Amino acid sequence: MNREHLATKLVRGSGEAAAAAPLTTPIYSTTTFVFESAEDVRQYQEGRSQKYLYSRYENPTVVEVEARIAALDSAELGLLFSSGMAAVATTMMALLKAGDEVVCSAGIYGGTAHFLQDLLSNFSVTTRFVTLEELRDSGRLVGPRTRIVWFESPINPTLRCVDVTSIAQACERANVLSVIDNTFATAVNQQPLARGVTLVMQSATKYLNGHSDVTGGAVTGGRTLVERISKARRLLGTVMDPAAAYNLGRGLKTLLVRMDRHNASALTLARALEQDGRIARVCYPGLESHPDHRLAKAQMNGFSGMVAIDLETYEGASRVFDRLRVIRRAASLGGVESLASLPVLTSHWGHSHEQLAAAGISPGLIRISVGLEDVGDLIEDVKQALG
Repeated sequence: MNREHLATKLVRGSGEAAAAAPLTTPIYSTTTFVFESAEDVRQYQEGRSQKYLYSRYENPTVVEVEARIAALDSAELGLLFSSGMAAVATTMMALLKAGDEVVCSAGIYGGTAHFLQDLLSNFSVTTRFVTLEELRDSGRLVGPRTRIVWFESPINPTLRCVDVTSIAQACERANVLSVIDNTFATAVNQQPLARGVTLVMQSATKYLNGHSDVTGGAVTGGRTLVERISKARRLLGTVMDPAAAYNLGRGLKTLLVRMDRHNASALTLARALEQDGRIARVCYPGLESHPDHRLAKAQMNGFSGMVAIDLETYEGASRVFDRLRVIRRAASLGGVESLASLPVLTSHWGHSHEQLAAAGISPGLIRISVGLEDVGDLIEDVKQALG
């Protein structure tokens, strides 16, 4: 066999797919897909074909996991992105234009706040950050140029909660889009679409994947709006990689059992720490002492695995943070491992004192993502770190 023929065979392969019925969705690790004819391509472009063209547009692995995310949120359609911030940015850019206003909770993930302030403002989109009290005053929430109200509940990292239904109804009356970051709760603990919210955004890096080995984001909602976001995703190239989608899909299979354990352990830890006089404040919506406990109980099925403790001063918080042995010092959350972070050094780094105060974030706040370890070990770890 001459070398030219051999090179062709090595590149082309047999041309035959294996006759297999895989139990798990395989990773379609391909950038592009083959068509039989020009007419075949035309049918795809006209929306009359179920084939795939290019993995920046759609990929079978990604599409299958997107369908599961949509089912989880009881949504018509879902999209996956390369990160939570990719989901935030793509959604905003798809739905906003110059002159529009975003109303955003002052208590919001720091990356979202920086995107709105430092980047989206360059495109003549303004942001009005509102306090928790202003979020409750739904009648005055929306202005004449407001296009989107973006909020969280529970809020990162203070664990305060807002009335999801009230905000959704105020937005609907004003013909404004409501978007919630549901990362902390997940659909297991809270179903925002059923309460009238327009779109749900989540960092799939966190609980949805659950194993600290995938970076991703998700948006779910009604077909018309999500398809608009999908077109923007094609242009921006913010789609999730097929290998990451595969790992996310694997993580989703254990989401319910993991969240049950996260919920139970976080409540046990919060109750134990609430009795410790060395801690100024324990923040967890499942505690009866939490200022939003009744609201959280009414709109949530569980209170998630996030607990925050306030040592009042940065010096006190950093001392406890440095002494932790079982709980690891890291910036993320939602994995099987318990992690602690200092928001003033991580998620809200670069915020002014005024911004931190508006968000309710103390310099002495430690955020704990409660993992799947023995909860007794976690309690003992925090107590020994307190000194």
